[in-house]
Amino acid sequence: MIAVSACLAGYRCRYDGGTKENAEIVGLVKSGQAVPVCPEVMGGMSTPRPPSEQQPDGSVKNILGEDVTGFFERGAQETLRICKLYGVTRALLKSRSPSCGCGRVYDGTFSGRTHAGNGLTAALLLANGIAVEAVD
Repeated sequence: MIAVSACLAGYRCRYDGGTKENAEIVGLVKSGQAVPVCPEVMGGMSTPRPPSEQQPDGSVKNILGEDVTGFFERGAQETLRICKLYGVTRALLKSRSPSCGCGRVYDGTFSGRTHAGNGLTAALLLANGIAVEAVD
């Protein structure tokens, strides 16, 4: 089983209330090969919500300067729980996200720049032996 970012599967759960629908990922979900997850929503955040970025110290703040790390940590834990429940061995997650980004994430300045790193969910899944791949 594969876990996929729900926004890639067509769910309107992004910070701006939008989606980043990917036809291949929608097909995986429709065929029962993938389970959609949105760590931010599962962590208790609303949709829409102010954009958030991971800070250099590992915390996550939104553009208003509010520390929202707890939501991201809860969402990562819930995603891991679902992955274990479904026997997930691989995850296809939204690139650059402070939750799902793998390899590169936004740098915390809200300027559109990225730097090397993993979002909180991607890092937790990797630490628990689940392969993670970033998808645009």
